Amino acid sequence: MRLLILGTGGMANQHAARFKAIEGVSVVGGVDVVPERLAAFCTEHGIANHFLSLEDALAWGEFDAVANVTPDSIHHPTTLQAIAAGKHVFCEKPLATDAAKAMEMTEAIERAGKVGMVNFTYRNSPALQKGRQMVLAGEIGAVRHVEASHLQSWLVGRHWGDWKSESKWLWRLSKKHGSNGALGDIGIHIVDFASYGSGLDVAHVFARLKTFDKAPDHKIGEYDLDANDSFTMNVDFTNGAIGTIQATRTAAGQMDQLRLRVYGETGSVEMIYDTGKSTLRACLGEDVHTATWRDVPFDPVETNYQRFVQAVRAGKTQEPSFRRAANIQKVLDKALASDLSHKDEALT
Repeated sequence: MRLLILGTGGMANQHAARFKAIEGVSVVGGVDVVPERLAAFCTEHGIANHFLSLEDALAWGEFDAVANVTPDSIHHPTTLQAIAAGKHVFCEKPLATDAAKAMEMTEAIERAGKVGMVNFTYRNSPALQKGRQMVLAGEIGAVRHVEASHLQSWLVGRHWGDWKSESKWLWRLSKKHGSNGALGDIGIHIVDFASYGSGLDVAHVFARLKTFDKAPDHKIGEYDLDANDSFTMNVDFTNGAIGTIQATRTAAGQMDQLRLRVYGETGSVEMIYDTGKSTLRACLGEDVHTATWRDVPFDPVETNYQRFVQAVRAGKTQEPSFRRAANIQKVLDKALASDLSHKDEALT
């Protein structure tokens, strides 16, 4: 499989390294509008072909699939171009900045008969995969209550760099630079994590979003700091269960932690992904009466990168698919609407 990497910012390095490590995959080209960044990226990863526009890359055409690692607002137009050119697409999340665009992309790639998958990176957690299996197998009975959180701290700590001076962080705080804030950036991860891990779909959302004061006049250079930094959601699931989903970039002491607890009528399971480390615990059977939690073993799982390559080779999309990402985007859109309306919003 010949792969083109579109966008050569920070996350593109993960794509290049992960795909190159898969037998039979060649990263044959890179695309970026910033020549210096493109040249450095291609040199680092030994990529022979450099393009300053997607149009030039498509005119060349000597590749099978595109890894779209552009900023969020660029996913929609560039992915549609790649689909029209007959390419498979592995897109960074979110698939698009709203559900209408995401569904347009979904329908386009399904009509084209090409593989379209989205890099929900936390699906790579073996604890999440095993925990979901336990829930779906009925080991905790019918799900009653769900609590989920995604906690980061890069607005209060410098472990990933200085957000006040680095564009790779500042754009995530600015609506005009294509950001939907914490909701769009990490909210999509924790909503997927909660829904996937519990085996349930969200039916209603009541949300609150918060943007904190972070600089004089809420501005640093060209960046208006107006995108949300934290959110909370109260949700109803389609089976009648209820839950809370929250995320923030201001949780000092938490570098990158996703935690999901799923409480059922006969037991509970907890899935944690904390800065690369997965943990799974459960309270089952007689342990329910003593509130005893025990560690649950799990096996390694294939990554999204590996699943995408398998899907292209088989000609059949695997999860997480474009359609899955579009449905998760509907939840985020309703959360934005709920914050404005101060009302419960139903998914349709």
